[in-house]
Amino acid sequence: MSKSKRKLSPISLDRAIDYKDLALLRSFTTSYGKILARRVTRLTRKQQNLVKRAIKQARILGIFPFVPRKPI
Repeated sequence: MSKSKRKLSPISLDRAIDYKDLALLRSFTTSYGKILARRVTRLTRKQQNLVKRAIKQARILGIFPFVPRKPI
């Protein structure tokens, strides 16, 4: 049996996930504004929770749209 290699996270583990980094947050949402699942984004559990909280915080502050005007 061959061991499968673990896929690395697309974000480095020491990178800060901030609600002001809209380019990063946009890469983890669909064109309709839904947050992508962890199995799709290949993030760790901690990173996924940080991304989720950052997206929600940016939405509440009005920086990031709940639903885009037109799909990207």
